[in-house]
Amino acid sequence: MKIHEYQARELFVQYGIPCPVGYLALNAQEAVNAAKKLGAYPVVVKAQIHSGGRGKAGGVKLCHNEEEVRQFAGELIGKRLYTKQTGPEGKEVQRLFVTEGAHIAREYYLSMTVDSAAACVTMIASAEGGTEIEELSKEHPEKILQQRIDPTHGYKDYDGWEMAQKLGLSGSLAKDFVKIARGMYKLFMEKDCSLVEINPLVESHDGRMFAIDAKVNFDDNALFRHPDIVSLRDLNEEDPKEIQASKYDLNYVSLDGSVGCMVNGAGLAMATMDIIKSFGGSPANFLDVGGSATTERVTAAFEILLSDPNVKAILVNIFGGIMKCDVIAQGIVEAAKAMQINVPVVVRLDGTNADLGREILAGSGLSLVPAATFAEAAKTAVELAK
Repeated sequence: MKIHEYQARELFVQYGIPCPVGYLALNAQEAVNAAKKLGAYPVVVKAQIHSGGRGKAGGVKLCHNEEEVRQFAGELIGKRLYTKQTGPEGKEVQRLFVTEGAHIAREYYLSMTVDSAAACVTMIASAEGGTEIEELSKEHPEKILQQRIDPTHGYKDYDGWEMAQKLGLSGSLAKDFVKIARGMYKLFMEKDCSLVEINPLVESHDGRMFAIDAKVNFDDNALFRHPDIVSLRDLNEEDPKEIQASKYDLNYVSLDGSVGCMVNGAGLAMATMDIIKSFGGSPANFLDVGGSATTERVTAAFEILLSDPNVKAILVNIFGGIMKCDVIAQGIVEAAKAMQINVPVVVRLDGTNADLGREILAGSGLSLVPAATFAEAAKTAVELAK
């Protein structure tokens, strides 16, 4: 789950990470009022969308007077921004964040994220902040510094001092850096984050360090522990299909292919997407109905797949383990009868009660396309989608 910058800033303040003062604005007049509250120009007006690269897309501006704030804010509200992360559909700006201007001497990058291979949190930093870290890591990987934090004792100040030294920081700047890194790690752990990022972390002309941007993502699987974080969710920034899937505990991620996938188990879902690609097709989604798929969940899954205009065929790939194939087959039949399915549906069942499941599908009277093997199912679905 992602949140907006202004929300992440509030969390930063709670964890002792220094940030410029800022206010949320929903229209041009509120932006002007926010600038007046700040009390001095220049101010920065920032579009609030769940995407990086807002500055390059024209979503951030340093304003030197009230008229500039009013004009830029008025142009920005309702505008669609297009970045590498939004894709060609872009995102509509519905909120603005108006903050104090900063006198910047130098910019850095700093984040905390999960290193799955090392099974620990890793601190990532660079002396070249303010740029897209993904591009920097491709073009100049030597400028990306990493430091694993030992999970047995967590972040210690010497972790921060060591990274500060690598960045060439000393004195009060190093002290500020150590404190900021400490707050980021504490936030990361206490709120079950998947990413805490500052880009840029700036050094001011008067020798202080503070965050002029804030990005925090959370582990969806831990949100049940954090109702305060769930309340920050902005559904306008999310794919409607993914929102619908979350209501039924379906693991769904929208992609841009033409073969809709309904699978039980994350590993099988990944393998299904791979084999579709190997036969020259492209998956339209990742959809894991889980090990206890009910008729209601299967119906919801079909509705989500059919709501995607790019889906030209559906591949149902079920391996019966905990979930018996006859149960999922009955769910497919009832779901199919309850709605109008206007694309071909290929079904492959294997595992517990697979023969019984196939009998249920064969006797349903529905125009489902059976497949005996994984490969046959994928190949058939790709051909039908074309």
